[in-house]
Amino acid sequence: MIPNFFKSIFVGESENEEDKKQKKEQKDFEIFKFDGLRAQKMEKYDYAEKCFLKALDIKEEFETMNYLSQLYLQTDKLDKARELLIHMTKKDPQFINTFFTLANIYFIEENYKEMESTIQKTIAIDKNNALAYYLLAKANKGQGDNIMAIAHLTEAIKQKDNYTEALLMRTELLLQMKQYKEAAEDIDTILKKDAEDESALILRGKLKESTGQEKEAETDYRLVIDADPFNEQAYLSLGKLFITQKKLDEAIKLFNEAIELNPNSSVSYQERGRVKLLNGDKDGSVEDMKKALENSPKIGNKINGSYNYLTNNQQNIFGIY
Repeated sequence: MIPNFFKSIFVGESENEEDKKQKKEQKDFEIFKFDGLRAQKMEKYDYAEKCFLKALDIKEEFETMNYLSQLYLQTDKLDKARELLIHMTKKDPQFINTFFTLANIYFIEENYKEMESTIQKTIAIDKNNALAYYLLAKANKGQGDNIMAIAHLTEAIKQKDNYTEALLMRTELLLQMKQYKEAAEDIDTILKKDAEDESALILRGKLKESTGQEKEAETDYRLVIDADPFNEQAYLSLGKLFITQKKLDEAIKLFNEAIELNPNSSVSYQERGRVKLLNGDKDGSVEDMKKALENSPKIGNKINGSYNYLTNNQQNIFGIY
């Protein structure tokens, strides 16, 4: 009886110590987690990251991992965000939003094959998710497969009525494929829902341009500029129209406006450089193209001291990015 008595005392003490240890760890975990959240809100990002990592050293909690992944995205640490999100998809393979966030990182990195693979996993979880088909279409488009992109956009629209972003993207692709009747139908659908949708009005302008209705196209672009003087795309679209009409000075003014709105726009500098060259300002053209290349090295190549304009690779993207 005596040995059993002492055994019960020591076991009880051991269990009590373990319980105290667990309570302390939980308390420390919560302190680090909520200190991280407070630091994140105060934009003290380095300290927030340290807090979240210390919390996760104590306990691998999915919610805290999610906070840390958002912090990495806020601070443009895409490599760390991607690594963490991949781990999260394995930890909880049924939480679909993690896959969506990971897919958008692959989109930013232009890794469209991995984006496609990631989104396919979300469709295996939920085959009726409209966003999944929309993101899959973006991956298809990035790989140059416009037919499959349209098919997946059509599925997204089927799953979600009046899915504006999907309709806009499908319209853009239909215009590229010169399917003007179908493009017009999509534009009409969007404008019936919102007659002032700026992206739809710009696409309607492009449709008018493509079908030889240049005055009507100009009207649409000006409608957008009048309603929203900060819409860079409207200035660019009208400027390009003026180039085709040989209104070079007017085109330059519009590109000036676009650059003033967005000094980091490589496309605006590229287009202004193009029209300056057409207007006989070779030096001004080269300077603009240098600036375009600084803002986005992929936009062109420096060859024999001159700059080639790779306008065929430009993509106007409407929707969530």
